Amino acid sequence: MHLPQCVELYEVGPREGFQSETNPIATEDKITFVNELSNAGLKHIEVTSFVSPKWVPQMADAEAVLAGIERVPGVTYRAAYLNLQGLERALGNPVTLDGSLVLSASDTFSKRNMNKTTREMLDKLPEWIAAYQAANIRVKQMGFMASFGCNFEGYIELEHLLKLMGDVINLADSHGEAIQKVKLADTMGWANPEQIKRTVCTIQDKWPELNIHLHLHDTRGLGLANVYAALQEGLWEFDTAIGGLGGCPFAAVKGAPGNISTEDVAFLCEQMGIDTGLQLDSLVECAKLAEKIVGRELPGHLAKGGLLSNIRPNSWMQVQGS
Repeated sequence: MHLPQCVELYEVGPREGFQSETNPIATEDKITFVNELSNAGLKHIEVTSFVSPKWVPQMADAEAVLAGIERVPGVTYRAAYLNLQGLERALGNPVTLDGSLVLSASDTFSKRNMNKTTREMLDKLPEWIAAYQAANIRVKQMGFMASFGCNFEGYIELEHLLKLMGDVINLADSHGEAIQKVKLADTMGWANPEQIKRTVCTIQDKWPELNIHLHLHDTRGLGLANVYAALQEGLWEFDTAIGGLGGCPFAAVKGAPGNISTEDVAFLCEQMGIDTGLQLDSLVECAKLAEKIVGRELPGHLAKGGLLSNIRPNSWMQVQGS
């Protein structure tokens, strides 16, 4: 076991969290929420998504939200986009673009989410690379939705995922780009800790230069267990959402918990002696604000259970070392 000394959490609540809500959320509430996240110490915030308002009406105010937030120095503000039209909109707005090539490891989910098969999406990647290069953005990242399993196809074979990864790495290389990071998304909550370890270790052995970033869901309650398994293999980048907001509107799991909770992951790291640079009390307040905005209780635990620092000052790791 080699735990990282520090972890970076990438907050996706304002985008993936809010897009799953059926009741309209006021633009001003979105802006206030992002501002509070910035003040809580989060350094990476996915603010919105450039998608069709016909399919995701909650994101129709993307430009207004980006124009209204208070930008804190040192914080990167990102936005999601699924097609080249979305990328074009993103290029016209003040957001950090990662130069990412994204596929789904599940063909069925790819057709449901992006209206194209995985093969068709792979064939379009040269257009994505050209668009990034035209905007002077280096292509350094690849991402795979449904990396571990899919409600429509079952478990994703690791060899299939590795084949897709190799295809993207080789394609990028043929266009003068070098992939440095892979983001693996457990879009529908299929992963288990042993699967996480096996996948991570296999990728680390095959491509030791790749940084592995995880996007985990808590659909069936294994979110934090999967985080812990990843931490044991030295992973240090995770997507999270305040309060456990979110989920996937195309995943066919209605009412299930969403993304892993930012405050719960930060608390786990704190208890293990891993630095996140985040203020737990501020994250708890953000979770309470999120519940107020969406008008319902969220699945995150820390806001309900309370901070242990209110009872004792030291983490478990500090106590063990004393």
